[in-house]
Amino acid sequence: MTTLLLQLAGPLQSWGTGSRFAYRSTGPAPSKSAVIGLLAAALGKRRSEPIEDLLELRFGVRCDQPGRVVRDFQTARALDESYSLPLTYRFYLSDAVFVVGVEGRRELIEALAEALRRPAFPLFLGRRSCPPARPLVLGTTDQQLVPALESLPWQAAAWYRRTKPAQMELDLIVDAGPEHLANDTMQDEPLSFDPHHRRYALRGVHHGTCGVGNPDARDRHDGSESSVGGVRTASTRRPRQQTSHDPMAWWETR
Repeated sequence: MTTLLLQLAGPLQSWGTGSRFAYRSTGPAPSKSAVIGLLAAALGKRRSEPIEDLLELRFGVRCDQPGRVVRDFQTARALDESYSLPLTYRFYLSDAVFVVGVEGRRELIEALAEALRRPAFPLFLGRRSCPPARPLVLGTTDQQLVPALESLPWQAAAWYRRTKPAQMELDLIVDAGPEHLANDTMQDEPLSFDPHHRRYALRGVHHGTCGVGNPDARDRHDGSESSVGGVRTASTRRPRQQTSHDPMAWWETR
């Protein structure tokens, strides 16, 4: 088996799995159905075409930079301006970075990597208004899915890494397998993207974590150097001397 590693980064992403009507939500991480759809688009498959060859892929996500949820409030009127359409709310992840791994046969993985470099259809991160900001393909490896995700260096933006400690625990969400039993289920296994009868099945997933090092860590509270606006400064904060009845002791520990 071979694993293809992708990075999904952009100003906006949206990964809804249960959106209906006026509220179009986003999940906290890319869904398997959305990534399979992205791979199908890269291969040039239309929505009505079968995707059985992609369903054999094992899927996993590492959350390198979770981002934050933002809301887009939209109004619209009918084409003839005779009435207003329902108000809609769309939710996105802003400034998020994810690493996605798909494991499968070598021939299929190499074909997917080549297709992502020269996609047949435009690719986007969950919605058409969310183009990727970096090249999608990180590379392929002969490692299995979970070791490949665990061994890749941290892909978060430099400004984000500088705000975090030297060791980080990143959320890991992978298809359940022999080494990781399911501790959750999601209706996120795509069976057909045909607009006339879209179908999704349940898939078992395992939620875990993996550790990564942060070479850009800055400890801003121990008197070491820090960077503010590109200028290196030294912290001047001194710890307060506490007494047995110090009313501010609770604050010092925060």
